[in-house]
Amino acid sequence: IGDCVQFESLYPHRIRITGRTQLYINAFGEELMISNAENALARTCNECNCSVSDFTVAPVFMELGRKGYHRWAIEFSNPPKDIEFFTSLLDRNIAHFNSDYAAKRLGNATMERLEIVSLPHGTFYKWMESRGKAGGQNKVPRLYGNMKFIDELVAL
Repeated sequence: IGDCVQFESLYPHRIRITGRTQLYINAFGEELMISNAENALARTCNECNCSVSDFTVAPVFMELGRKGYHRWAIEFSNPPKDIEFFTSLLDRNIAHFNSDYAAKRLGNATMERLEIVSLPHGTFYKWMESRGKAGGQNKVPRLYGNMKFIDELVAL
């Protein structure tokens, strides 16, 4: 049905739903799942004493001799005091929760450090509204396979 699960125990059988199969990015072999992204973001916000109201992530593919990376479009409800520190810490926290990401980032093997585009308050709501997706039954796509959504958000 499209859910990703993690076995908590075999006896008794216990599973935990960790996300949806379409909520992942695997552009460089990093296999970033939504649970990895959300856990890393929550830990980073906690460590930086900040909060996020919305975010989405997409890969930026390799070009002109530059390695690929992830671009995060984030709307902060309480921004971090140092966005550069926040970015580095988020990158490390993703590696903590995802060994495939860590391997691709080790020495910038196939991926560079992620990039954050900080968006003004209300940007995600305006974007969802412009797509006819405003309201509680519609969710912001958190992980997406290309830059389409981030480009639309930045254009607003």
